[in-house]
Amino acid sequence: MLIVFSGLPGTGKSTLARQLSHKLNATYLRLDTVEAALLNTALQVTVEGYAVLYALAEDNLRLDRTVVVDCVNPLPVTREAWHEVARRCSSQCIDIEIICSDETEHRRRVETRREDVENHAGQWKPPTWSNVQVNDYQPWMTSRFQLDTAKGTPQENFQALVELLE
Repeated sequence: MLIVFSGLPGTGKSTLARQLSHKLNATYLRLDTVEAALLNTALQVTVEGYAVLYALAEDNLRLDRTVVVDCVNPLPVTREAWHEVARRCSSQCIDIEIICSDETEHRRRVETRREDVENHAGQWKPPTWSNVQVNDYQPWMTSRFQLDTAKGTPQENFQALVELLE
């Protein structure tokens, strides 16, 4: 199974994706980690991170692993690409969009986010609030599970996620 977490930075995707990966003993793939590694080799990164994640997800799905992906996934083309990866592996793809409907809380999360020095040292920097506001995150035209993290604690949000998936 391929589970793709999508949403703007600061909504809580990574927290929930890591928790779900742990609960399912699944492979966890995070776009920020891939982009940090690419940036630290002096590459200019545009779509390369997604291409790497598609290949890693496919490798793990072919090993019958459940894969949890953590990425913004802002465009219909990237969303469809995940489904194509799943189809090639005869796997199910579940889309989960994480939102934070409380703009004040969302902004606070983004602005208090710290660099993950252990995993992302070097050129990668967390997005700023202005980066989030100009992100080309396009509306969904296909079905997906949606979870609003403004409505509960991290523990309550994870429980809501588990219930959604059941």
